[in-house]
Amino acid sequence: MSGRPPIEPIPERLARHLDAWLGAATLPGAGRVFVVGSTNRVTPGWDGAIRPVAGVETLSGAILSVPPDSVRDVAALGTDLDTVGAGLADVLGRPGWRFGRGIFRWSDHPTPPRPDRLGVWVPTDDPRVPEWLRPFNGDVLVGFADAARQVVAAGVGRKQHDRFGHELAVVTEEGHRGEGWARSLVSQAAQRVLDDGAIPTYFHAPDNHASARTAEACGFPDIGWRVLGLFGGTPG
Repeated sequence: MSGRPPIEPIPERLARHLDAWLGAATLPGAGRVFVVGSTNRVTPGWDGAIRPVAGVETLSGAILSVPPDSVRDVAALGTDLDTVGAGLADVLGRPGWRFGRGIFRWSDHPTPPRPDRLGVWVPTDDPRVPEWLRPFNGDVLVGFADAARQVVAAGVGRKQHDRFGHELAVVTEEGHRGEGWARSLVSQAAQRVLDDGAIPTYFHAPDNHASARTAEACGFPDIGWRVLGLFGGTPG
């Protein structure tokens, strides 16, 4: 028998990801905020950085994950997300930091990648891997415009937040933009994540229209979900 964990259906994967990453998976009802404490907010994340706030907002409400000893103070800020967000930095002792939202996308049916734009999965310590891909916690997908000369066109890294949720990040080298690398590699990486039994997610800023177009083309629709965070020097 294989030692590989059983493959969970997509809804269960998504719920398990939210529970592992945030500390809860049940949304509180439209327009309301569920503040939950998680040790993930006081321990290093996928890249070794500590993120004191994480959350997700949908049409069914919001889950806001904070350090366990801050739950009562954050919950006392109110039940409206914007009101809570406005007071988060002060309550958590992060003056000058700001509360923000990004687009939260996930996919269960990624677009098939282009056969002429397939990447190769390699470990992060492979000498061909560009510096920006090295911090990811797991192997990375690299597209070579010229394999013989080891010319990198683009790459995708996975922020493996937990067993059930892998956030994808893609960068295309300047000389190869517009050639279809990002769309193909994201689709290829998303299918790998699904095959591994996790859910592929994709976050971007609301005004990053190029990233939005890539996500849509790869089968990551915008269904109204938003990722929440407190920003002020912490990596994304």
